[in-house]
Amino acid sequence: MRWLDHRDEVPKPLRGAIIALGNFDGFHRGHQAVAGEAIDWARSEGRPSIVATFDPHPVRFFKPDVPPFRLTTLEQRQELYLAAGASAMLVFHFDAELAGTSAEDFITELLVSRFGAHGVVTGDDFTFSKGARGNVAMLRKTGTSAGLHSRTVSPVGDQGAVVSSSRIREALRNGDPETAAALLTRPFAIRGIVEHGDKVGRTIGYPTANIALETYLRPKYGIYAVTGRVLATGEVLKGAANIGIRPQFEPPKELLEPHFFDFDGDLYGQEIEVAFHHFLRGEAKFDSLDELISQMDKDCERARHLLA
Repeated sequence: MRWLDHRDEVPKPLRGAIIALGNFDGFHRGHQAVAGEAIDWARSEGRPSIVATFDPHPVRFFKPDVPPFRLTTLEQRQELYLAAGASAMLVFHFDAELAGTSAEDFITELLVSRFGAHGVVTGDDFTFSKGARGNVAMLRKTGTSAGLHSRTVSPVGDQGAVVSSSRIREALRNGDPETAAALLTRPFAIRGIVEHGDKVGRTIGYPTANIALETYLRPKYGIYAVTGRVLATGEVLKGAANIGIRPQFEPPKELLEPHFFDFDGDLYGQEIEVAFHHFLRGEAKFDSLDELISQMDKDCERARHLLA
């Protein structure tokens, strides 16, 4: 699958494409509806389809100090867009230049001239360009004059509310990965390289694969039933993971620490993806290591049962 940069010309075989236009972090059910419309439209006319995204997120550009909130990395998004049937992913590198682009130039100079788009699909509430002046009405009016066709997709509802990234983030922060998974159509997952830690887990019979959280949203700190996927081999592992600052140990260090059941291989330096299935309990500090180990025994037993 091609990975396109908005600052470059689109390769000739991908010109004339239908572009799904949005941020699409998380690629939840609402995003999938927009992308699906673009992909179906492209297939009906024998055209390529492109799913766009922004990196960094515009919120991060305008408010650089906000806490991490990303639901997916670019690599994860690329895989999700490919699985949906898109021909390519287009990354808008959000910087001062892009932020200052007028709505008219965004349509005529980028979408039409640089990308050679035949059509675009957005959500009903999509806004773009300097000061968020651009909207679907302007896209339709200015685009039509420039030969660009457009369609919109209505919000997708779930239990009386619109499916949104905000709802997913709220569910994860509340320790409700099941609701997040229902809105995403898959479990929320953090991907990273396994790094060396202090190896305390190994000394108490619970070795862990330590992963930095980087720019991901922080789910509610605590213990989860998880699955892990080793990207190099595709091997899927079941386990229990702590995410948080490890209050039992000094100094506090924010990490994702999955312990995989019945696994004694070496994961150091490998990239794995840890999917959150069930919240078991919050982080806690115990009076002794024996108490901690006893609780970990219970956590793992419950996680095994939930993942069976």
